[in-house]
Amino acid sequence: MNSHTFRLPAAVLLATGAVALLTAPPAFATGGGATGGEGKAGAVVLRAGLDLGLLNTVHVPLKTTLNEVSAPATAEKTALTVTLDGVEGNKPVSVLRADVATSKATADKTRAEAEANLAKASVHVPGLPLLSLIEVEKVTSKAVCEAGKKPVASANVLGTVTALGKKVTLSAGGPTKVEVPGVGRIDLELSGTETTSTTAAAAALRLKIAVNPLNLNVAKVDGEIVLAEAHCESPAGAAPSSAPPANPDIKPQTATGTGTGSATSGGLTGANLAETGGGSLTPYVAGGALTLLAIGGGALLLTRRGRAS
Repeated sequence: MNSHTFRLPAAVLLATGAVALLTAPPAFATGGGATGGEGKAGAVVLRAGLDLGLLNTVHVPLKTTLNEVSAPATAEKTALTVTLDGVEGNKPVSVLRADVATSKATADKTRAEAEANLAKASVHVPGLPLLSLIEVEKVTSKAVCEAGKKPVASANVLGTVTALGKKVTLSAGGPTKVEVPGVGRIDLELSGTETTSTTAAAAALRLKIAVNPLNLNVAKVDGEIVLAEAHCESPAGAAPSSAPPANPDIKPQTATGTGTGSATSGGLTGANLAETGGGSLTPYVAGGALTLLAIGGGALLLTRRGRAS
């Protein structure tokens, strides 16, 4: 199992100022798409922004990600461990462990796509080493931005979800609140998606955390964790059009109507309609033919009378 270990000294972290907590999936302004012609895409399996309050009144910000990629890239690490000075005896804190943790992002001049997947995953926070903050069977998110088409975003939470040791039923109508006396509270928000004319973003599961473990020198943990996040931006160019066939099957067009003037349909004018037996010259042509027939008949009669005399 792969892992990342980060050591973040409390003094250095405190010097960075206020803790940056996570916001909703990135929302992009509508407009002409990505610059440079190619689309943009990115994905992350876990994103955490937490504020750890220690028993000695020191606050330690924890901001970390797992498998964060920008197109084109793929990541498949399944463990994330963080070490914080003064927390849990300076031992590594396992933030995430999963059987599957993958993120992938691709982009070119016609399409940008990103996806993130987690399976059999558990999330922990400092101060609660034995109790999982949340356990999920499977969460996925996907964002697709194709040139000339409306972007699409989707997010799914499949199977059971356990928060602070309790099985919970998530609702699309709003956050699900889980509270454990003496431990804390979690608000779980299900499947958030957002699209504009050129962008899409999705986050499978969002956790707002307020726990008070009072254990291992940790007095409280506040902040947010996002699982399975994906976003994309459409390429700037138009959607590719399919080339016409080499021998197109073009059928002749006809038009009917009444009134004066010439009619045009399928590249044909009224003068061409003689091919179909109609047109303004037809009476004159017929009259001329009858006149010639009459003259020919008269000449034949005079010839016969001359021979008879």
